Amino acid sequence: MPEMTVKDLERIESVLSEAGLDYQIEIEQGNIIIKNPSDIIASEVSLEFACQLSNWVKPRRLGRVFDSAGGFILPNSDLKAPDVSFVLRDRLPRSVRYFATLVPDLVVEVKSQRDRLKKIRDKIQVYLQQGVKVAILIDPDTCQLEVYQPDQPVIVLGNGDILTLSDLLPGWELVVSEIWPPVFDEDESS
Repeated sequence: MPEMTVKDLERIESVLSEAGLDYQIEIEQGNIIIKNPSDIIASEVSLEFACQLSNWVKPRRLGRVFDSAGGFILPNSDLKAPDVSFVLRDRLPRSVRYFATLVPDLVVEVKSQRDRLKKIRDKIQVYLQQGVKVAILIDPDTCQLEVYQPDQPVIVLGNGDILTLSDLLPGWELVVSEIWPPVFDEDESS
């Protein structure tokens, strides 16, 4: 079977769109991957991470933060859409109305209920091989973050820890316990 390309994906998306269907699709090693929607906890964690990152990056004009709909064509021809990604401003001075043909500087993958950790870790290794500077796996089930950098040991952070990325985003800090969904007590007034 021939390998799928971004042009093939665009044709498939066009046919699906005409049929009233909307799927998030990636290309991995020439194969089409249809992504399931995330569970709401994974979605909320992704959004909180992206908001905290964007709220720090944007006023400093350091680059661009993207959510899971932002597609990147990697050097190996994979089309990927990490849950959260960041690109330094000098690498993408203007957003394009197409997939970005570059490797993000930072990617974040949040484990959804159906995801398997091994598969996400394998995906992160591909990101690193393609040139990502920092990759983060967030596991809401264990309330932990795994921070990956090329040729570095994995750093595991949990509640009580603070994520810093001094080489990529000097000065930025993320309190790990702040990315988890809040729990509202029944007796709280609105």
